[in-house]
Amino acid sequence: MRNIDLDSLEIFKAVVDCGGITRAAARLNRVQSNVTTRVKNLEERLQVPLFHRESGKLVLTAEGQKLLTYAERLLRLSAEAEAALMSGLPSGILRIGTLESTAAARLPPLLSSYHERYPEVRIELVSGDTTSMIERVRNFDVQAAFVSEPFQAEDLEACPAFSEELALIAPKNAVSITEARKLAQRTVIAFATGCSYRRVLENWLSASRIMPDRVLELASYHAITACVAAGSGIGIMPRSVLKAVNAEGQVQALSLSSEFSRTRTHLVWRAGYSSLALEALQAELRRFDSD
Repeated sequence: MRNIDLDSLEIFKAVVDCGGITRAAARLNRVQSNVTTRVKNLEERLQVPLFHRESGKLVLTAEGQKLLTYAERLLRLSAEAEAALMSGLPSGILRIGTLESTAAARLPPLLSSYHERYPEVRIELVSGDTTSMIERVRNFDVQAAFVSEPFQAEDLEACPAFSEELALIAPKNAVSITEARKLAQRTVIAFATGCSYRRVLENWLSASRIMPDRVLELASYHAITACVAAGSGIGIMPRSVLKAVNAEGQVQALSLSSEFSRTRTHLVWRAGYSSLALEALQAELRRFDSD
């Protein structure tokens, strides 16, 4: 079977991005019949349908979605290789996964400094929990991701990024709850399963054989803080995030033992993968760590 050429992948991606043949042809400055033929040839070469054709619209099939992931990666690497050989400096797109907490409290100064040094790199951020970020790295959806301990990713490479101190947060008028047994009748407010910080809280409770009354899952630290401040339950988050979301005066921040309070955020990437933009980010992290 012949290899897939980058030109065919560029046409395929343009059809996906533009939502159809007509707009893709205009973007690529090609006639519509040429774009249609190239897509059909690609389907024949791969022996799978890439689009469902419904009422004049093109909708990606599961195979098409899989090809899109690889197409984006290959086109990105091609552009990066060309730019690197011409300038010797990082350029192109650097797509990074990140935790909500890291994006809020840690990344602004890091990425601002990075942009000043490497303005030709366009950074795209994708947020989620540790589990989903690791899967995105494995599936080539992002080139690297910031994730938090505890996590398991033996097939990935990693470097430490940020140290965090986790704290229990409770309503301001709550009595002391620094002992896990006092949480038996309380609601835990946290991100969905997959969040590393939630796992820390669950491990802390499990060590005392305590199950919380119930768990309320929310999707942002602002929402978690608001519910805790309203007396709906307790949560856990890095102290750096409490400061970043201006919530220090709205809730109590209670210390955990060092066994559970100390955690580290890591940057992870696929084993063996490298790019100038990613190497520059790793170097920027080392500069921040030494400051």
